[in-house]
Amino acid sequence: MWKHKTPGIPDEEFERTESVPITKEEIRAIQISKARLNSGDTVFDIGCGSGSISVEAALQIGKEGKIFAVDIDSNATELTKKNLKKFQIDNVTVVEGNAREKIKDLPMTNAVFIGGTGGDTKDIIEMCQDKLETGGRLVVGIILIETLFSVLSVLEDLKFTSIDITQITIGKSRKTSTGTMMLSRNPVTVISATKV
Repeated sequence: MWKHKTPGIPDEEFERTESVPITKEEIRAIQISKARLNSGDTVFDIGCGSGSISVEAALQIGKEGKIFAVDIDSNATELTKKNLKKFQIDNVTVVEGNAREKIKDLPMTNAVFIGGTGGDTKDIIEMCQDKLETGGRLVVGIILIETLFSVLSVLEDLKFTSIDITQITIGKSRKTSTGTMMLSRNPVTVISATKV
């Protein structure tokens, strides 16, 4: 069991599979901070993958809060359930299915994390905007330049404020037979914004 409240649980603490992505620990820590979560918040984790964001967010919002983790991939939802059990998190509802079909059935929310969405990020943001409370935060992790442009366009169209763009490039150490080397990870852009 993880005994700390600060975000950035080491990746190796999570159950993992090759077929399901994980938001890396340093990226996760930044995304959690950009959401500005409070105790008792309701949170969406769209494209939950391994469930690492759901686990970290649950630690921030406490038992009074609620998280809805959505993914279309049954491998992802099963892995999310395993990680929730491992970290003894019980305030997360895992929803399997297409986010564009499932979001309409979710309650109002204080924060939305959007990860892997299969190319329909713009549509998902538009749907989540209707579920996001005034003052609520949206946090989107992006790898593709095309997605970056699409997200910025829709946030401006929807009149979100406090739009922040942070590009993160991480180098992690790895032991070799002769010493320690640094290996670069793919850059990730995190866009966060506030609904007015």
